[in-house]
Amino acid sequence: MSKVKRILIANRGEIAIRIAKAANELGHDSIGFWTDNEPKAYHLEFCKEWVHLSGNNISETFLNIDKIVSLALENKVDAIHPGYGFLAENSEFVRKVEKEGMIFIGPNAEAIDLMGDKAKSKKIARDAGVPTVPGSDGVVDTLEEARKVTKEMGYPVLLKAVAGGGGKGMRVCLDEKELEKNFEAVQREGASSFGNPDLLIEKYILDPRHIEVQILADKNKIYHVYERECSIQRRHQKIVEESPSPFIGDDQKLRESICKTAIDLAQAVNYDSAGTVEFIMDGDKSFYFLEMNTRIQVEHPITEEVTGVDLLVNMIKSAFGEALDITSQDQITQKGHSIECRICAEDPITMLPAPGVINGFSYQLNQGVRFDHCIYPGVEITPDFDPMIGKLITFGLNRDVAIRKMIEALKHLKLIGLKSNVELQKVIVSEKSFKEGKYSTKYIEMIKPQEDLKEKSFNDKDFLEIIMSELVSKVVR
Repeated sequence: MSKVKRILIANRGEIAIRIAKAANELGHDSIGFWTDNEPKAYHLEFCKEWVHLSGNNISETFLNIDKIVSLALENKVDAIHPGYGFLAENSEFVRKVEKEGMIFIGPNAEAIDLMGDKAKSKKIARDAGVPTVPGSDGVVDTLEEARKVTKEMGYPVLLKAVAGGGGKGMRVCLDEKELEKNFEAVQREGASSFGNPDLLIEKYILDPRHIEVQILADKNKIYHVYERECSIQRRHQKIVEESPSPFIGDDQKLRESICKTAIDLAQAVNYDSAGTVEFIMDGDKSFYFLEMNTRIQVEHPITEEVTGVDLLVNMIKSAFGEALDITSQDQITQKGHSIECRICAEDPITMLPAPGVINGFSYQLNQGVRFDHCIYPGVEITPDFDPMIGKLITFGLNRDVAIRKMIEALKHLKLIGLKSNVELQKVIVSEKSFKEGKYSTKYIEMIKPQEDLKEKSFNDKDFLEIIMSELVSKVVR
């Protein structure tokens, strides 16, 4: 066993809990921090130590490189794990951490730089023989140049901020009028959200599937941990994911091809940690490189469920230069099926964030059900952070079993005091197109599961009745 390391978790919520559990399992000291606007952060219960990061907003805390690095040095930290979001894909943060003699648990700064710029990453993909969506060769600076590019490839097209992410800085244009309307808007959004107004233009693929491949690497070898299907989205943000992809299905040749392609891209940038290569796939199963996320993904649990590979543990081991739990690609196999539903504090019909206080909650974990969450009675979900508060994950011997388990798990998940998308998720996983695996990124706008919902009121009395009922049933058993 390696020497005990002190790992600072520069994140919060369910991913901070997941990192703490992985660090503790390896015998390291997990250190979490609390902030002035979140003094009772739930993840601290899973950390061996707590430290205070002063500040009342994310600019003063989770996005403040100097403060986090100073806090780490004060507490004699050996390494920092960024989780996802915040500073996870910030190469300046990586370099500062390493300059101070600490280890960044994630990929090298050069890989983050190369994959973080959509124009650069697209060129690298082409040079590596990875198929890319037809589009501009680089940044498009003017509307006149945009007209020329789109005339050559034809409509519809997608305007994309080069530094965008999370669905921001993206606009679909069906004709020249929409191009003129959206061009400067995307530039402004890129500048305000990411500090970079540059944009690319790509051919917009109608009715695509969103398929991604999990990568896991150390300093010597790169492995793929198979694919995930992430096509059910709202506002270009995922809400349901599953593995294996039902669209790829039994086509093992296609599966091997897309996974090998992901490794080719990772090798082109000397990748050395956990990461995800994302593709879009059209109706004839041609696939094109979309982007690479140089961090652990929200949806990593479904990959862990179907392969048995602990991505967080191996990510930590890779950063410390230790041998991974796997020694060859042949050791990694897919077995069964796993589905993840993101549980968010949002209106189930409009799918817009709905901050509030969780007065109580109840859930039931049958065999094959996992709930990664950051919920406790009295927690306030604020507009300061992403509305996702948990991830409900099921595993079954096949897809039908995984769906059945998810339907049952959602029935027993009750959140009291605020709106959530639980009711929407119930509709989706019970709906015919989803059950048949016949869906695309257009699912929400075409199937419109939200229209089947009837808003329900669920008060504290109802919640107490559920709790009492469960207590009685346990006594009876």
